[in-house]
Amino acid sequence: MLQINHYTKQYSAGGKKAVDDLSLHILPGEIFGFLGHNGAGKTTTIKACCGILDFTEGEILVNGMSVKKKPLECKKIMAYIPDNPDLYDFMSGIQYLNFVGDVYKVPADLREKNIAEYSKDMGITEALADKIGSYSHGMKQKLAIVAALMHDPKLLIMDEPFVGLDPKAAFILKKFMRSFCDRGGAIFFSTHVLEVAEKLCDKIAIIRAGKLLASGDIETVKGNESLEEVFLELVDDMKVSEEEYTTEEKKAEVKNA
Repeated sequence: MLQINHYTKQYSAGGKKAVDDLSLHILPGEIFGFLGHNGAGKTTTIKACCGILDFTEGEILVNGMSVKKKPLECKKIMAYIPDNPDLYDFMSGIQYLNFVGDVYKVPADLREKNIAEYSKDMGITEALADKIGSYSHGMKQKLAIVAALMHDPKLLIMDEPFVGLDPKAAFILKKFMRSFCDRGGAIFFSTHVLEVAEKLCDKIAIIRAGKLLASGDIETVKGNESLEEVFLELVDDMKVSEEEYTTEEKKAEVKNA
C-alpha cells in the first residue's frame, strides 16, 4: 500500500540530510509505527509521503502510484492527520466536513453516514454547529480525524494522532485503527507513546538522525525486551533532540508545509 524506496531529503545543496536513504514497505492490513526522537526525520518523511514536501532522492509509491508523478491520484486514496491540525477557524465543524466532502466528491448518502458515525464516535456531534475557532486543540484533532475518514481512504497517515485526545477518544481511535486495517486498509503513523506502539502495531521502524536503525515485526524488533528498552538502547547514544534541526531546516519545513 505504501512503499518508501531509498527516500532522502536534503534541505540545501551540501547540507545535512534530514532523512538519509530510508526504505519501508507498509502492506494492506498493517498498522506500522514510526518511532524516533524529536528531529529524527519522522514528520519530514510523513509529509513527503503525503506529497506536502518534495524530496531529493528515491521514490514513494501509494498503491503502486508515484507520489511525485500522480499526486492527485495518490491523495484520493489516502488521508493525512497532522499533529497540529490547521483548520479554518471561521467555519463551523459541519461546514468544514462538508467542504472536505466536496473536495473529495463524496456522495451525499456516504457523506451523511460517515459524518454521523464518526462524529458520534469522537464525541463531537453536538459541537458541529460551533465555529472551529472556539474548539480546543483536542476538539480540532477529533474534527480532523472525522474529516480524514470522509472519503473512506485505503491508507491513513498520521503524525502523533493521540496528542490532545482524551482517554475515551484515544481508546476509540485505537479500536478504529485496528478495525480499519482488518478491513484491508493500511496505517502509517508516528508516535512518542511507546506503550501504544507496542500494543497496537504490527510492525515498527525506529529512526535516528534521519537514518533507519531497525524495522520489522514488533516482536522481532523488541525480542525479549520491552519496546521502551530497545528504543532507548538504539537512540540514546546519539542524544537526538529538537536542536538537531538547524534553523535553515526548520524554515524550509515551515515554508513547504
